[in-house]
Amino acid sequence: MTWPRRTLLPAAALLPLLAACSTAPEKPAPAAKPAPGFPYTVSNCGVKTTYQAPPQRAVTMNQHVTEVMLALGLEKSLVGTAYLDDAILPAYKKAYDSVPVLAKEYPSKEALLAANPDFVYGGYSSAFAEKDGRSRDDLKRAGIDTRLNTEYCPSGSASVDDLYREVRETGRTFGVADRAETWIREARGTVAAAEKRLKDAAPVSVFVYDSGDKTAFTAGGKGIGNELITRAGGRNVFADLDKSFGDATWEQVVARKPEVVVIYDYGSTTVEQKKKRLLDDPALKDVPAIKNRRFAVMPLSDTVLGVRVPAAVDKLAAQLHPTR
Repeated sequence: MTWPRRTLLPAAALLPLLAACSTAPEKPAPAAKPAPGFPYTVSNCGVKTTYQAPPQRAVTMNQHVTEVMLALGLEKSLVGTAYLDDAILPAYKKAYDSVPVLAKEYPSKEALLAANPDFVYGGYSSAFAEKDGRSRDDLKRAGIDTRLNTEYCPSGSASVDDLYREVRETGRTFGVADRAETWIREARGTVAAAEKRLKDAAPVSVFVYDSGDKTAFTAGGKGIGNELITRAGGRNVFADLDKSFGDATWEQVVARKPEVVVIYDYGSTTVEQKKKRLLDDPALKDVPAIKNRRFAVMPLSDTVLGVRVPAAVDKLAAQLHPTR
């Protein structure tokens, strides 16, 4: 039997090989230093999350949280947006147009996952609807962190101070805490100027008409809309409604005698159509606001917990107290 021939190396040739084998293994590269300000832990609506670094591929699910991101200069961190209630603020239009729109309203779970996000930011609790497979738990199981605008936490309040917290925590999450603090300083100045102008002004009673025919869908006492009215020199006649929005009967509207109707402008029903519905209703003819045709108009995006609120205080104040 013939064995396979083996080549024998001379001893001199073996020395480099032996030396190589005896070389100590390389040390692993040192771990990368964490980004400044990280790790960062935040509790949002009962969900505690620790971020080791800023999210890189965020999706915003509602207009007011999209505008929070754009106000902080974070459009390059966005891989998708969804669901406009009305026109995006002109100051953010160019940045907004650089981000893909995933859906006219909410994207399906499949469309959302196809964007490969590492962070999803919802403005309303419906952004994380369990029936649509987009609950915060569902997304967490997919490796995606989430944030819900604090106005729609199961408990808690929605005030101007909550807005500042919303902007501050979002800025910290994305590593732009300095931008957040700059925005907050400017916002505080805007709100303070409006309050100074309204000093000693008698509050005007206000009924918010969002929508509705058989009942009136209106702003309650839990949302930022209620504080917006108060800071603008008004008194929400449905402040005792223990939610951000809810239904009231027309009999209640008549009984509470609002002096001004604030119409929320959004969607396919125009402001003029809403005014006509109120003016044509014989049951409302003796309501002071209807009798005197006193209407104020606010885009819906001005009246939720977003970066429009400070300017919206000034805008509404000018309509409630035009001589101030």
